[in-house]
Amino acid sequence: MSESVIKDFELPSTGNATFKLSDHCGKNVVVYFYPKDNTSGCTLEGQEFRDLYGDFTKANTIVVGVSRDSLKSHEGFKAEFDFPFELLADTDEKVCELFGVMKLKNMYGKQVRGVERSTFVFDVNGKLVKGWRGLKAPGHAAEVLAFVKTL
Repeated sequence: MSESVIKDFELPSTGNATFKLSDHCGKNVVVYFYPKDNTSGCTLEGQEFRDLYGDFTKANTIVVGVSRDSLKSHEGFKAEFDFPFELLADTDEKVCELFGVMKLKNMYGKQVRGVERSTFVFDVNGKLVKGWRGLKAPGHAAEVLAFVKTL
């Protein structure tokens, strides 16, 4: 995958909608991939994006989270933590594969295939301008916000 060229994609979204990347030209778009709803790191990451969401909005930026969880799981996760942004369900991993975020990880001594926590920023023209891979959740949303403020 070339870091600057991602094909347009669409996924089912919370709020009974479909998210399509190209529908958001004119805004910066943050797409963050996370392993699983209702887990400690993923909850913290979502809460940090939630807490900074007003600042992202002021910076002409929308935020969406993506995992392999179902829409039903996403709706519950979003409601429980009052996320103001949509969560996208990539249950067949097509978009995870497009971005190359599926990795073998060690979990309790066993190799499991899962989502590597990663974030990608698209500019107002839909061009991929920044990516972070294998990141840690604490403080990451603030780092992403600082970057989008430079666009």
